[in-house]
Amino acid sequence: MGKVILGATMSIDGFINDQSGSVQALYSDLAALRETEPLKESIQNTGAVVMGRNSFAMAEDPDLLAGNYEYQVPIFVLTHQPPEKHPKETDALTFTFVTDGIESAIRQAKTAAGDKDVTVIGAASTAQQCLRAGLADELHVDIMPMLLCAGLRLFEDLGMEQIQLERMQVTELPAGRTHLKFRIVK
Repeated sequence: MGKVILGATMSIDGFINDQSGSVQALYSDLAALRETEPLKESIQNTGAVVMGRNSFAMAEDPDLLAGNYEYQVPIFVLTHQPPEKHPKETDALTFTFVTDGIESAIRQAKTAAGDKDVTVIGAASTAQQCLRAGLADELHVDIMPMLLCAGLRLFEDLGMEQIQLERMQVTELPAGRTHLKFRIVK
């Protein structure tokens, strides 16, 4: 069975979006990022994706994800309320809106992924829930060389228990992006 991997990009001061909620500054290098080994490896090894509703909502038109999103795999969106209109799907990319918690979303994603990894993308709340529940095996964080100074912090509300990490890899990528891979010690 594959691993559960939390993936995110953040500023040096720990923000995953700016004070207006935009992630644009953190992905100014998106074209170059798509050509990097870490992202190519992630796409190849991922069998299912879990994301929060806010990450899903970043797509102005979710129908455009079918055939165009990097991860053409089953996507499980953690939400309180599914959208009124179900987004367009393909044979590879499907959407399941999970309303009964992170444990259910991860369980369903693991089943869909089979022997491949489950990648948890983006949202701070989803990542925090996954870490607090002890469901993640690895943490992959890209650091962009900037200080956003305000916005949403990735590791803001993890509780009082320390989480031990074991460094696996550090890779310098274009545009000053640094890719960090950690194993979560359980």
